[in-house]
Amino acid sequence: MKKYFLLPLTLILAFSFQAPAQPALNQPGVSQPGVKQRRPLPPEYGRVIIGQDAENAQLSPVVFEHWIHRSMFTCRVCHVDIGFAMKPNGSGITPADIQRGYYCGACHNGRMLHGDRSVFSGCSLRETAADQERCERCHSYGKNVKSEYNFARFSANLPKERFGNGIDWEKAELQGLIQSTDFVDGISVKRSSLAVQKDFALSPKVESMPDIIFSHKKHTVWNGCELCHPEIFFGVKKGTTKYTMVDIFQGRSCGACHSTVAFPTMDCQRCHSKPVQQ
Repeated sequence: MKKYFLLPLTLILAFSFQAPAQPALNQPGVSQPGVKQRRPLPPEYGRVIIGQDAENAQLSPVVFEHWIHRSMFTCRVCHVDIGFAMKPNGSGITPADIQRGYYCGACHNGRMLHGDRSVFSGCSLRETAADQERCERCHSYGKNVKSEYNFARFSANLPKERFGNGIDWEKAELQGLIQSTDFVDGISVKRSSLAVQKDFALSPKVESMPDIIFSHKKHTVWNGCELCHPEIFFGVKKGTTKYTMVDIFQGRSCGACHSTVAFPTMDCQRCHSKPVQQ
C-alpha cells in the first residue's frame, strides 16, 4: 500500500510563491505584480536615478532630470556624441570618468559656458567640506535639495499635452519656444544633413484602429539618425524591424523613448492619427 504525506500548507506556499522584486530606483512608477503604483508627477517624468551603489561611497545616488537637459540639448548630443546608454545605469559611470571629462564631465567641467556663467564642475579629485553643497546638486536622492530650475515656472508658457510631463515638446520646438542645440563645441562633429524621408503610414493589426503616421522629420530634429538606427531599429527600410505593442510596452522599439522620456504610449492618438478608411 502506498503511503501519502501531506506537506504543511505554509511550506507549500513557501515553495509556490516568491515575493515580488523591489522596483529599481531608476524607474519611478515601475509596475509590480499586485502592487499599485502612482503615476509620476509631471516634474518626475523622465527622471533617472543613477548609481544605486553610490551609498557605498557615502554619497546619495544622482537624480538626473531629463526635462532640464532636454530644454537645452537634443537627445543625440547626449546619447550619440557623448555616449550615454539609452538604458538607465547602462553606462556604468564612475567618478573617474567624470573627472576625465567623459559622460557628465563633458559639460560639467567648470569651464563650459551656459549663458553668462560657467557650468559647475562634476566630481572632484579630492572632496572637501566646501564641496559638499556642490556634490548634493547631483547626489540628491532622498534629500531636500533645492534646485535652481523650477518646473512650473519653466513649463508655464509652453504648449500642453495630456500625459507625460504635460509639455508638448514638438510644438514648443516648432514655435521656437525652446531651442535645443544639437552641437556642442569640443564634443560634437559637424556633419552634413541627410535627406529626410517622407512620412509614412503603418497599419495596426487591430481592426478599426487608426493607422500610425510616422514622421522622420519630427524625430530627426531631436535624434538624428544614429540614435534609432541600428541599435533600436535594425534597418532603414520600412518593415525591416518587426515589433508589437507588447514589445513597445516592454520598452523595446518605440518604447525605448516613449513612456520613459517622450510622451507615453497611453496617448494613443499621438501616433494612431490617420482615420480609418471606410
